[in-house]
Amino acid sequence: MYDLAGKRIYVAGHRGMVGSAIVRQLEQHDCEVLAAPRSLDLRQQQQVRDWFAANTPDTVVMAAAKVGGILANDTYPADFLYDNLMIETNVIEAAHRHAVGKLLFLGSSCIYPKMAPQPIREDALLSGPLEPTNEWYAIAKIAGIKLCQAYRRQHGCDFISAMPTNLYGPGDNFDLQSSHVLPALIRKAHEAKLAGASSIEIWGTGTPRREFLHVDDLAEACLFLLRNYSGEEHVNIGSGSDLTIADLARTVCDVVGFTGSITYDTSKPDGTPRKLMDGSKIAALGWRPRTELQAGISTAYQWFLTQSVASR
Repeated sequence: MYDLAGKRIYVAGHRGMVGSAIVRQLEQHDCEVLAAPRSLDLRQQQQVRDWFAANTPDTVVMAAAKVGGILANDTYPADFLYDNLMIETNVIEAAHRHAVGKLLFLGSSCIYPKMAPQPIREDALLSGPLEPTNEWYAIAKIAGIKLCQAYRRQHGCDFISAMPTNLYGPGDNFDLQSSHVLPALIRKAHEAKLAGASSIEIWGTGTPRREFLHVDDLAEACLFLLRNYSGEEHVNIGSGSDLTIADLARTVCDVVGFTGSITYDTSKPDGTPRKLMDGSKIAALGWRPRTELQAGISTAYQWFLTQSVASR
């Protein structure tokens, strides 16, 4: 067991949805949370090395990444591949160089093949072609997993990786040009309700199935893995159930209070038909999620409303 008490813990990406949730969890423990300033560009190797030398973290959580939905991934493939490769390479290498005791790298469920058997086990990695619309991001995340494994094999570093499913919650990105499906639906339903619109439109057929995990559950799982897991293979973190995009849209509309209809733009891509993670590995270690989807969407919507008021 890795004890977090008394540790200096650097959360890379602490301002994002995932990083901020992990910081909230860490604040309940007897440890010191380190947060880098905005001026630190994790894509710049020397800046990262200098920061590690000056701050000497004991533990690192790699929550920093360039992220986005189908549109953003498909529009900026070079940015998604280059930025994520540089961020993870610089931080992981600096963690080794400065003798960090434990590092947790966070990836994404998009690392798995488009047609992977469901639910997706960890050993499905690299067993088939990726979903074309987000393969650039996926390849960068796969490289991060392999880099952690390589430093573990060659240098004995206690670097581990976890693969969360689709996340949502406070701190999410609600920009319709770059957001993921759930926050985009929240914003669309909210704006349609305010405008008195009769319908909202969503991409694709509505038939793909997706799994969603509240970001606070993920944060709990990350701390659990830091304390209780030390292995080469990455670990899935999911909710254990999925639903169609159409059912998700109806659930979001119910939470938001939008009573209009839902239409589908079938000229837009659906993405992977289904992505349900097999969470039996982390369950066997002793962790399970706690947040029910509709209640979790409600917390995300309340956060969105708070931010909307604050930005006026």
